[in-house]
Amino acid sequence: MNRAELLFAILIGFVQGVLEWLPISSQGNVSIAVTLVSDIDPAVAVDLALFVQLGTILSAATYYRADIKTALEHLPGWRPWTAYSEDNAEITFIGLASAATGVVGIPLYLTLRAAVSGLASGLFIAVIGGLLISTGLLQRASEAIDIDPKETPTLSDTLLVGGLQGVTILPGISRSGTTVSVLLLRGYSGTTSLRLSFLLSIPASLGAALLVVLSGDGLPGISPAAAAVALAVSAVVGFVTIDALMRFVERVPFWQVCLGLGGLAVVGGLAVL
Repeated sequence: MNRAELLFAILIGFVQGVLEWLPISSQGNVSIAVTLVSDIDPAVAVDLALFVQLGTILSAATYYRADIKTALEHLPGWRPWTAYSEDNAEITFIGLASAATGVVGIPLYLTLRAAVSGLASGLFIAVIGGLLISTGLLQRASEAIDIDPKETPTLSDTLLVGGLQGVTILPGISRSGTTVSVLLLRGYSGTTSLRLSFLLSIPASLGAALLVVLSGDGLPGISPAAAAVALAVSAVVGFVTIDALMRFVERVPFWQVCLGLGGLAVVGGLAVL
């Protein structure tokens, strides 16, 4: 691993570690960063952005370790007829929503790779910008909801959130921004929406990284040593920043940030065509 590759690994690890907790699509922004600083094909950039999420999986699992432990403790007693009881609701939510994510996300990922392979970098960035704008509009809509919050997820909400999380395989559509916004629109409190969203991110991100490795020729566009550095940086930065950034999210209208970043990406991408 030479110096340039080391700096590249540190860059994408840092971007992923910070942006994972902000509803502005870490995958989309990592894809843009990779495209701007290298000549990697857009399809490989998407794969690399998905792969580096493995680092922040560790951060999220550590941060939510008590919630994960509680959910796993209820797993042995889980039965279909008690799926949405108070004790089993969250493990049911994670399991069924993750399955719905796979049903939607896997074919969409395969289609995405074929669609963006060989795409001009400017057009690729512009498309990501357009998807960022759509994320911002969804978040804006969720802020207008003011109803009595519910805490326990239902089957219909589980399948809806899981299916839409599958759509966030598209770079530029924020996973956390989409899932949290949908949960808010369905009447869940902000605290519950964030917790459910990030618990759901763990199997989703793990599955996405595994899909990248299995569907390609190994690590996407990066050596094993550089991959280890990128994952380590994203894990450490993610763990250090998660608490502060999640509090920051509650105070800042990130739909405006999405619109701004999306607009810049669209204009910048089209300008270099």
